[in-house]
Amino acid sequence: MLLEEQRFLHEDLERLEQGISDRIGDEPKHIRDRLARDHHIAQFLDRISSQSTKLLSIYRDADGSRSHEIQQIGSGDPMEEFYKQLTEIKGFHARYPNEPVENLERAYRPKKGPDADSQPSIVDTMFTGEEAYGRFFDLHTCHELYLNLPNAKRLSYLQYLDSFDNFAPGAGGLKRAEKMTDQYLTYVGQLSQDLETFMRKTRPLENVDKVVADFDKEFDAAWEKEEITDWKIEEPNGKLNSTSKQTSSSEAVWCDDCDKEFKNENVYKGHLSGKKHIRAAAERAKRLNGETDGAGNDPNGSRKGETSPYRLKERAIAEREFRVKRLASAMSTERSDSRVNVERKQGMTERERQQELENLFSATTTMSQAKEAEDGEEEDDEDKIYNPLKLPLAWDGKPIPFWLYKLHGLGVEFPCEICGNFVYMGRRAFDKHFNEARHIYGLKCLGITNTSLFRDITGIDEALRLWDKIQKEKRKDKVDDGSVVQMEDAEGNVMPEKVYYDLQKQGLL
Repeated sequence: MLLEEQRFLHEDLERLEQGISDRIGDEPKHIRDRLARDHHIAQFLDRISSQSTKLLSIYRDADGSRSHEIQQIGSGDPMEEFYKQLTEIKGFHARYPNEPVENLERAYRPKKGPDADSQPSIVDTMFTGEEAYGRFFDLHTCHELYLNLPNAKRLSYLQYLDSFDNFAPGAGGLKRAEKMTDQYLTYVGQLSQDLETFMRKTRPLENVDKVVADFDKEFDAAWEKEEITDWKIEEPNGKLNSTSKQTSSSEAVWCDDCDKEFKNENVYKGHLSGKKHIRAAAERAKRLNGETDGAGNDPNGSRKGETSPYRLKERAIAEREFRVKRLASAMSTERSDSRVNVERKQGMTERERQQELENLFSATTTMSQAKEAEDGEEEDDEDKIYNPLKLPLAWDGKPIPFWLYKLHGLGVEFPCEICGNFVYMGRRAFDKHFNEARHIYGLKCLGITNTSLFRDITGIDEALRLWDKIQKEKRKDKVDDGSVVQMEDAEGNVMPEKVYYDLQKQGLL
């Protein structure tokens, strides 16, 4: 019955809302469980959207079937209609005797205990080992594509993480003419796709489609206004459609054909006769002629080359570069964490890397065992970590290695009286705290305004003595204009008394 389907959709929506409410109230500790919860909520939201669409079409009743069914039930003998529907239900179950019954309450309930462990998590196969459940980037494939580009700089993976969104001419060893290849288009397209996929996996509750659509609208507006700096239309006279390239000094000269800066005019003139410049000038002239021919239908010539195939390819490349920049800025935290992680792994031995992978894979087992221990009773002993040396905890909640603890000197205490006798563990934390709000606030409470001169000073008396000394030197060096005696020579020149007597002793007056 259509009314039964309508009732089922209403029940399904209520069960979905209850399932979302049960998951939002739980805050897992491990990032894997948090991502799995968010992805489940995202799936429920998608199902709510699809079920609501079906329900709305039933209420609209475009073909009139719902009204006909209501009229059929309401008129005539109710018992006759009841037995008719009962006969249809029995006939259906006779044809399909093994048809399973869907229990919505059980389907959307959060699984705990043995049921949760028997089924794999939704995020187990979603991330690579380098990504660590969405904490870091894994751009090794894009890095290999970049290294295979012609004339690209040989950047290490750590350097690539710092500059993969810098597409300025010469930044990555690629100029504008060198980017107009299918290989570069494939590379920048793969880079934007990987970043967008990473955002979808790590932020399932955000509307990534809307974010990407906003990026595209922003790019379209900037492209129409010629605000994309590196992709402005070039004129046949060798200059860009707007401002020219900015040089590092007033004597420097920029060569538009080679897309390179020269220190002075003489060096620029000497390079004009070189084969490299002649070949670059010929290629650029050919490219500009192709763009001009593509816009031959424009009587005003204001948008030359806009509809040419070459310009359309430039737009496709520029759009992907713009999207990479926006996605990288939106995920700046993951980018900085990825850089720190790569630096950390470079200082580890192969044995330590293998041990870290084993700890990462066993973390899920440990978390499941901890959940099994929670059967309504508080058993804190199962959650405790064996840490007799009281080492600091790493990002995975386990103590850091003892050699790392000794390397950074985390066992050395550095007290600071200005910070209220707060104790900092390790030289790194101690050096860092001089620029933090706690130390600066302590100095301001002592009346010290210039905090940059008080680095490595932790005692209150020492800081006050230094501040008094600085104030005395300032007052000593300060010259009072009213106390200076002015003298005038025979020619009417006015000068201080000391200068007057010095010149008089030298016989210059």
